Amino acid sequence: MKSKYIVALSGNDIFSGGGLHADLTTYTVNGLHGFVAVTCLTAMTEKGFEVIPIDEAVFAKQLASLKDIPFAGIKLGLLPNVAIAKQALAFVRSHQDIPIVLDPVLVCKETHDVEVSNLRDELLAFLPYITIVTPNVAEAELLTQRKIQTLDEMKEAAQTLYDLGARHVVIKGGNRLNHERALDVYYDGKTVQVLDSQVLNNNNTGAGCTFASSIASHLVLGSKVAEAVTEAKDFVYRAIQAADEYGVVQYEN
Repeated sequence: MKSKYIVALSGNDIFSGGGLHADLTTYTVNGLHGFVAVTCLTAMTEKGFEVIPIDEAVFAKQLASLKDIPFAGIKLGLLPNVAIAKQALAFVRSHQDIPIVLDPVLVCKETHDVEVSNLRDELLAFLPYITIVTPNVAEAELLTQRKIQTLDEMKEAAQTLYDLGARHVVIKGGNRLNHERALDVYYDGKTVQVLDSQVLNNNNTGAGCTFASSIASHLVLGSKVAEAVTEAKDFVYRAIQAADEYGVVQYEN
């Protein structure tokens, strides 16, 4: 481990269930020093859940402020527009010696139907430069341009993302395919692994952010990718068990 410094490029969840709050809390629980460059703000208004991008120049200043910190890992969350995505990609390309986790947030809580699917091409451009990509089923559908309704189709989508340049892929099925079992698919170009746990009825807001930042944390701490994914799956399960009204709770693990 080069350092205990890890950075999130992610958005602020106004209710602190997901986004940078989940990232920083997960880093702290794992004994790491978390930094953040804020990509967007959010608000609940009469229009619903709104994503408010950080000004492009302000985001650039944030990244410039962090240029001399010897990060040991990067986690990418919600990139709200093309300009922010391009800056994030440049940042990633300048840190190719450390683990990088991309959580490609193309649908910000499907119930609100907040889509930034026009970012598909920009997010696909990250795949050759990251360690692992962690889309949920809806995001994987947008990235691969194919419908996913079965476990076999999840596996095929993981293969597609690998073929598009990703070295490691996790597709988070959650309870979308099975209301009793939470099924995720991990693929490394050789082996397909299905991760299976019981579906919990607790609030799972922030579960995806926590999963990705947990993977990043374990990679920084020296785990192999497959091990980091398994460890993160267990961590998120416990975080959902401890959830409150605003989302998962990482610190009671």
